[in-house]
Amino acid sequence: MRRWTSKLALTALALIAVAAAHAAEPSTFLLTADRVWTGDGQPHAGWAVLVSDGRIKEVGPADKISVPVDAERVSLPGKTLIPGLIDLHSHVLLHPYNETTWDDQVIKEQVEYRTLLAGKHAKDTLQAGFTTLRDLGTEGANYADVGVKRAIEGGVIDGPRLLIATKAIVASFSYGPAERSYRPDMEIPYGAQPATGIDEVTKAVREQASHGADWIKFYADYRTGVDGSSRPTFTIEEMKAMVAAAHVTGRKVAAHASTDDAIRLAVLAGVDTVEHGYGASEATFRLMKERGTAYIPTLTAPEAIGEYFQKHVRGGEPTPSMKEAARAFALARKVGVVIGNGSDVGVFTHGTNARELEWMVRLGMTPTDALRAATSVAGEILGKGKELGRLAPGALADVVAVDGDPTADIAAVRKVGFVMKGGKVYRKP
Repeated sequence: MRRWTSKLALTALALIAVAAAHAAEPSTFLLTADRVWTGDGQPHAGWAVLVSDGRIKEVGPADKISVPVDAERVSLPGKTLIPGLIDLHSHVLLHPYNETTWDDQVIKEQVEYRTLLAGKHAKDTLQAGFTTLRDLGTEGANYADVGVKRAIEGGVIDGPRLLIATKAIVASFSYGPAERSYRPDMEIPYGAQPATGIDEVTKAVREQASHGADWIKFYADYRTGVDGSSRPTFTIEEMKAMVAAAHVTGRKVAAHASTDDAIRLAVLAGVDTVEHGYGASEATFRLMKERGTAYIPTLTAPEAIGEYFQKHVRGGEPTPSMKEAARAFALARKVGVVIGNGSDVGVFTHGTNARELEWMVRLGMTPTDALRAATSVAGEILGKGKELGRLAPGALADVVAVDGDPTADIAAVRKVGFVMKGGKVYRKP
C-alpha cells in the first residue's frame, strides 16, 4: 500500500509540474523586426505585432501599441515579419521518388512506417515557416492523415495546421499502382478510393467526410488512354455528384486535372480548385475565372520528376513537362485566374516548400504576388481569409520571421529564423 501511495504521489507531482510548466508559458508577445509585411501591400518599417492568447491583437507602429506589462518581447533585428506560409498542395505521407518510387511507397512501405515519417515531415515543414498545409491525399495510407492531424492538434508532435482530404477519390481501375504493371491475379493496394457511378462516388464523399476529410479531392483524369496518355476518367454527372455531396456539407472540392478536357469538365461540375492544370487552354482558364475556380499550379513537381527520371539538371534546359507547366502558369496570369501556392511537396523534400514561390517569381510573378499566393490569397481559397494568411487583429497568430526583405528577394523565405503558430513559438533565432 505504501509503495502504491508513493507512486500515486509522484505521479500527481509530475502532473502538477507539467501543468505549472504550461501555465508558465507566456500567452502575450510583442514581436519586433526591421519590417512587417501583413499579407498585402508593402512592408512597414518600425511596425510591431502584439499577440495575445493565440491571436493577433494589434499590428502597427511599435510606438503606438499598448504593450501589457507581462508581454514577452521578442526582438528580431535584420528580419521581416510575415504571416505564416500556406502550401495548398502537399502530401505529408509521401517522400521523394528518388528515395523510393511512388509504387514502392504504396505497396511495400508499412502504413505505420509512413505515418511516423509523416511526423518528421510535419516538423520539417513547420520549421521552414509553413504553418498551414492542405494535404491532398494519403496515397494508399488509408486514413493516416487523420491521425497525423490529431497528433499535431493534441501537441503530440510539432507540425503545421492540417486541412486533410483523406484517401481522395478515383474512377475505378484508373489510378496506381496500375494493374497492367503487375500480375493480373495479384491484389495490390490502391493509391486512392475507387468508385464508379453516381451512387458510389456520392457514398465515397460521405465516407471520407465521416472519417475527417476537410476537403474532398478527386482525380478528373489519369493515364488511361490506349497509348498511356492522360484522359478524363469520371463523367460530368459523376463529378457533379461529388461536388454536390461535398458542398452540401460545407466542404470544398479539389480536382487533380492535367488535360484541357478534364479541367473543363471539373470546372463545369463546380470544383473549387484545379490542381496542376498543365494542359489548360486559354478558353478553359477564362472559364475558371468566370466560375471563380482557383488554380494551384504545382510548378516544382515537374522539375523534381525531371531531375529524378529525365536527367534534368536544376537551372538547365527545362523538360517538356516543365515547359508545359510554365505555359499554363503564364496563361493563367494573363487571364487573371486566382492563383494559390501549392507545391506537391512529398514529390520533393518536405521543408523545401519555398521552391514553389521561387518558381512563381522565376516565371513572372513579383515577389509580393508570390507571397500573397502563399498567405492572404491561400487563406481566401481555404475559406479562412479572416484567420489565416494575414497579420491583422483577430487573425490566428501564425507569424514567421525571415532574413532580409522577401518582397524584394523571394529567396529570403528560405532563411527562416522565427516561427509562431497559433501564438506558440516553435522556432527562435
